[in-house]
Formats: sequence, structure tokens, C-alpha cells
Amino acid sequence: MVPLAKKEIVWDLSEMFPSTADPSVQKAIDDLTELTEKIAARYRGKIKDLSAQELLECIGGFEEYLTRLDRLATFAGLSFSANMTLPDTQSLRDRVNKMRAELEKMLAFFNIELGYLVYGKPGIAHEAILRNYRHFFERFAKKVPHQLSEVEEKLVIEKDQFGINAWRDLRRVWLNTRMFEVEVKGEKRTVSFGEANGLTYNPDRSTRISATESIGDVLTKDGEIFSSALRSICNDWLSVCDRRKYDSPMEASLIDNDVEQQTINNLLDTIENNAGLFQRYLRLKAKILNLPKLGGHDIYAPIPDASDIKFDYNKAKALIIEAYERFDEDYASAVRDMFFRNHIDSTPRSGKADGAFFSDWYEGKSGYILYNFNDALFDVYGLAHELGHATHAYYYSRGQTILNGSFSLSMAVAETASIFGELLLTDLLLSRSQSDQEKKSIICSVLDAAGLNISAAYCFRFEQTLYDAIKRGEYLDFKTMCRHWIGARSKFFGDAVEWLEETQADWASVPHFYMPNFRFYNYPYIYSQVFVYALYQKYLEEGKEFVPRFKKLLSAGCSISPVEIGKIVGLDVTDPHFWELGLKQYEHFLEELEKIVV
Repeated sequence: MVPLAKKEIVWDLSEMFPSTADPSVQKAIDDLTELTEKIAARYRGKIKDLSAQELLECIGGFEEYLTRLDRLATFAGLSFSANMTLPDTQSLRDRVNKMRAELEKMLAFFNIELGYLVYGKPGIAHEAILRNYRHFFERFAKKVPHQLSEVEEKLVIEKDQFGINAWRDLRRVWLNTRMFEVEVKGEKRTVSFGEANGLTYNPDRSTRISATESIGDVLTKDGEIFSSALRSICNDWLSVCDRRKYDSPMEASLIDNDVEQQTINNLLDTIENNAGLFQRYLRLKAKILNLPKLGGHDIYAPIPDASDIKFDYNKAKALIIEAYERFDEDYASAVRDMFFRNHIDSTPRSGKADGAFFSDWYEGKSGYILYNFNDALFDVYGLAHELGHATHAYYYSRGQTILNGSFSLSMAVAETASIFGELLLTDLLLSRSQSDQEKKSIICSVLDAAGLNISAAYCFRFEQTLYDAIKRGEYLDFKTMCRHWIGARSKFFGDAVEWLEETQADWASVPHFYMPNFRFYNYPYIYSQVFVYALYQKYLEEGKEFVPRFKKLLSAGCSISPVEIGKIVGLDVTDPHFWELGLKQYEHFLEELEKIVV
């Protein structure tokens, strides 16, 4: 009997629009354009003289613009991400991107004039009627010294549209339309990048090696394409930094993430000073895998016999819902809602974007998850992670307006609920484990996930090295980028891992390096991982009393700073020794594993 094909799990975007070709899409574009024209006609040249009440009305109009734009951009972006080779999705995304660029040029005056107002009259942010936007104005004022003239801001939008945005799209489409030859347990298969990447976590070591080599071969073969794209994006950013008078390529990221340089320095110093802790786990995992030393393709591999545990999509769904409900029944509302509304696309296929992400939709008080689910424990954790993002959005979209929610949410806190969701899943799985083997599988999954985030420290150093190299006049061709990648990687992993030659080009598969005008995407992952580990210790200490404060933390969105968010639950991220608290939780998991293995 021929086995039944798996049912595809694809999302339903019809809540936003019936289809990419439906007339309502063009009407929404027309209506948004009309609204933007009205905002421009009403406020151009007048914002600096607005009273507090008038400024409140102005902000309200701008938020209406953002809400409508969010719906269109989210629909177009998600339609494209799910099917990047379809002419309809390509065309709609292009139309919406061009519309967005035109509207942003039309409103280029807005940020400039608002900046002059809040920077020149800081007291207006403390007017009682504007208290909801107080922190937004405080953050906005930090951007004012880096603003350009209205004409220059419009030129930046125009050059980005067919410049760095195009380089990002080229890399993304090129990689996700390649096919990869992988030998799966001796059987040769031709698969998409999403499937090939999933096979790098396969229980069978020869399959992992084959998938890693296949991906590396393609990345190397097309290396000049990937290096040209990244080189152009990095050079463009340095030009922007010079024009905007940023002190460093990182300063804009610090402003956007609402964090201080010293806090991040403390964080990275703590991670690098404790690299031996992570290497200690990697050496222990080598022992578990019966290897003298881990290969790069073994770092996130499931441990022996864990391969016997399969998690189809429905089983993963039930586990995650239960894990969230054990924490608090109401807290699981967002997770149940995501499944009920079919807001998840989890089936790997050619032409679908690689990786995983959550994209929130403010107007719908929800969002959508793209994932490439491959029935492994790793995927259950990945889905639980993305559903944490959905939970965060569930709370801040109901507690805040769009400016204090998704529009400017700091990446430093954006991963809070997602990583916490992984720990809730861990609690459930450990409570059900019936053998040391099961416990080993679960704890290794936890430490693998934490290591994935914390190892972003070397991604940070790699990106930093690229900018330093450009400033020195070094030409970043493919081989040079590979050399810098290997150098940054070696400092973190030391001699605990051996690497296949093909992995020298792994940087090309990391989409975050290619994000235009949003550099240093990596350190917020480290921040969130260690912050949540400290947060988790608070939960273990306080039990159910912790729940309402955690909900308050998530509901705050970005209406207060990450420092103030920490204070809600009694944590001080400005303390130089704070980050050591989070690493103690990592070490606790490691010690529990050592009790079983050693």
C-alpha cells in the first residue's frame, strides 16, 4: 500500500484579503494613498507648532496610516514568503513595496518635523494627555541628531528600493530556488533549501554530513553572488552611518533596540569570558554521541535513540498548548488562537522562504508563523518558540497602540516570550520523562537552543569584523568573508568542534546579515536568552505569583525601556554582574546533564 501523503499545513491569509488578485487589495492601496495625502496636506510644515492636544490627534492619524500599511505589507510579504516563485505574489510584493516607498517619501517630513518638536521642546513628552507616548518621544529624540533633510531622506528611500533591498531579495530568492542533492541514509534525493537545512539536524550522521556538504557546495559555487550582496549592503551602511553622523556602525542598532552600549559590552564580555562553559557542553555532547570530537554538523544533532521519538505536527500542537496552559490557562489563549485561525505555514517546499519567523498583524491582534517543520524534537521547540512571539503580540496588541507595540518593539525584549515558551515546553517534557535517555534528549535540546542564541556572539564579531575590514580598505570578496567567518567562529568554539571545509560559507545562509538598514541583528538574541534564563529563575522562585507580572511585562510592549521592563519582575540589566545570573541557569541544565552522563 502506498502511504498517504502528509497534509500540507499552510496558513490562511484571507482574514487580511481574499487573495492576491482580489480587487479589495487595490482598493486598500488607493485608500491608504488617499489617507497619506490627507496627512501630508494637513501637517506638512505645521508639526513644530502643534499643541499637546493637536499632537495627540496627529499621532492618531499616523497610527491609522501605520495600521493600514501593516495590513497590506504583511499580506504581500507573507504571500511572497510562502510562494516566492509565483508571478502573482512577486507582482503584489513589488507593487506594495513601490507604494510603500512613495508613501514614505510623501511622509518624509513627518519624522523630521516631529523630531524637531520633541528634541526642541522635551517638556511636551511629559504632558498628561501624551503620557501613553512619553517613552516613544524619548526614544525618538535620540534619532534627531542623525536625521537628514527631507530631500535627502527621500533620496535614501529611493536608493534603498533598488539598491540594498534588491541585494537582500536576490540572495533570498537565489538561495531558496536552488535544489540540493542530499544522500539520505544511502538514498539520493533532490530537495529544496528548507528541506536540506532540516536534514542537517537529521539523526543519521551521514545524512547530516551530506546535507551540510550539499548546502556548502551551493553556497561556495555561488559565493560571489552572496558576497557581492553582503559587501554592497555593508558598504552602503557605512556610507549611511557617515552621512547620518553615527559614531559607529552599531549606534543605530543601540538606539533602535533602546539599550546602552555599556550594557551590551557587559553582556558580550560575560559571554566571551564564559566560552569555556559552552565548550564544556560541546565536549559532553561529543561523549554522548560517542565521538572523539563534535563536527560542526553534530552541534545541534539529536542524541542517540532520540531519533525514535517522532513528533508529527498534531502531536507538537497538543504538547505546546498543554505546556502553555500549565503555566496559566489564559496565557495559552494566543497559541490556541493561532492554530484555530490557521495562521501557521509549516510544510517545507520549494519556493518557500527558509528559516522560521513570526510576523505580527496589529489590526488582527494576531500574526502568522512561517516554519519548515520536519517532525523532530528540534522542530517542536522551534514551533513553541515562534508561538511565544505570537503570545507576546497577543498581549501588547491588546495593551498598546501600534507605536508602542510592533512598530518599534526593541529586539532586546522581542525574544522574551519565545524563549520562555521553550522553557515551558521543557518543564512539561521533563515532568513526563520516564528514563535518563529521555531527560538527556530534552536537556540537550534546551542547551542546543540556548547555545544557538548565545553563539550569536561570534556572528556579532563577524559582522563587526566586516565593517572594520572595509574601513581598512580591505576588499571583501567571497574568500575573504569566509576567512573572517572562520576567525570569529574559532574564537567562540575553540578546539571543541571540527568543521567541514564546506562550512566556511555558512555566513551566506544567515538571512539576518542581509537585512537592509537593520544591522547587528544578533546581540539581541544573546540579550534575550540570558535575560529569560534569569527571568525563569524568578518564576521558579515565585510560582503562580510571577504570572501576572510576566503578563504585565509582555503587555508593556515598548511603552517603557528594557531596563524598566526588567524592573517589573525585579531584574536589573544595568548591573555588570546581572548576565552571570542567567548563565547560572545554563550551567544548572549542564550540571543536570552531567549527572546523567558522567
